[in-house]
Amino acid sequence: MAKDKTFYSCTECGGTSPRWLGKCPSCGAWNTLIESVPDAAPGKNRLSAAAGQYAGLAQAQAVMPLSAIEATEVARTPSGIDELDRVLGGGVVEGGVVLIGGDPGIGKSTLLLQALDALQRAGLPTLYVTGEESGAQVALRSRRLGLDHSQVSVLAEIQLEKILATVESTQPAVAVIDSIQTVYSDQLTSAPGSVAQVRECAAHLTRMAKATGIAVVLVGHVTKEGALAGPRVLEHMVDTVLYFEGDTHSSFRLVRAIKNRFGAVNEIGVFAMTEKGLKGVANPSAIFLSQHSEPVPGSCVLVTLEGTRPLLVEVQALVDGGGPSPRRLSVGLERDRLAMLLAVLHRHAGVACADQDVFVNAVGGVRISEPAADLAVMLAITSSLRGRALPKGFIAFGEVGLAGEVRPAPRGQERLKEAAKLGFTVAVVPKANAPKKPIAGLQIHAVERVDEAMSAVRELG
Repeated sequence: MAKDKTFYSCTECGGTSPRWLGKCPSCGAWNTLIESVPDAAPGKNRLSAAAGQYAGLAQAQAVMPLSAIEATEVARTPSGIDELDRVLGGGVVEGGVVLIGGDPGIGKSTLLLQALDALQRAGLPTLYVTGEESGAQVALRSRRLGLDHSQVSVLAEIQLEKILATVESTQPAVAVIDSIQTVYSDQLTSAPGSVAQVRECAAHLTRMAKATGIAVVLVGHVTKEGALAGPRVLEHMVDTVLYFEGDTHSSFRLVRAIKNRFGAVNEIGVFAMTEKGLKGVANPSAIFLSQHSEPVPGSCVLVTLEGTRPLLVEVQALVDGGGPSPRRLSVGLERDRLAMLLAVLHRHAGVACADQDVFVNAVGGVRISEPAADLAVMLAITSSLRGRALPKGFIAFGEVGLAGEVRPAPRGQERLKEAAKLGFTVAVVPKANAPKKPIAGLQIHAVERVDEAMSAVRELG
């Protein structure tokens, strides 16, 4: 009996190789080639799939200039969970496809089951397709979450054709596929979860959503690095990509929008895991601020911007005597940026930490990627080195350049208003962010250079 011919496909880009290689020849990723079996009649299936996709998505229309096309706002349906609506851009979009990923056990299925129940109670038909659990397990979770007498329709199925037939017969407004890695199509011979199966099943579901106006939510597995498993083309197909973040040992979860065709990217929603499921946190700044009875050295509060939401985050620094090779460690901030800030601090402010261990941490497990945290990090490091606490009710933000200048941060007025609303009284900000009208209860010190900021803080102390 002839042996089936095999090839190796990349789990990142879908590229193929006739033999196993440590590095993918297409995208350069390491250890991503897995053994696969060619699909039966691939040319026929690929052509029919492509023809169906173009037939479903693009009706024959004349070429028109942009000015002649009627632009209408997309209709949104609130999901019943305010924090989820914030991340989605205002609610569920008709015909939109959402891909949500996260570590196992972080709360993806819990959140979606709560959202479907809220939509069902609002009068919208919903469908929950589970490929990883039985219907009894989903029912048990709904009882545990307190969703009594829930009318959400549940389908335990992993075959794509049966799922599409059920969606067509029931016509739900929102359908959740949990998860896309478990779904397979009879047209392909490869196993569920393979690159070909994930790509084709996602394409069929996306095509169905666009053709019928049904909103589809796909749950995706993640790799050990935290990226969505499967080909990157999966993220390009869908309209919105959401990531669940947070430590499974902590009760708080962040849902971050990485891509959103209908709203702002990098928007976050903050949830607290309780016995009754995930609950939205109305004032997330309280999570990221430590409760000190008195100001302590090495602590500085920063007003960061996550999407359109200003958040107050406490940055802590510890400077301790180091050996011949001092350590530089940062949690929640970029390590390379920390090394650059230490060099600027030495050159332009005369604060030397070359022989000291420097540890920087963002409280609450939040990740800060914007450069507006530079000034707060430098002030926290200086405070720890000198053993002198910053004044009570103190905040700072601003980007620091290599020449020692303090550059403005975007939407500075909103940051300052958020800080004043939460009771902060003193702020050191870039000169370009200084408000034209005074903000009640907030004393603002506008600076142009790092040494000016250090002098302002010394005077306040």
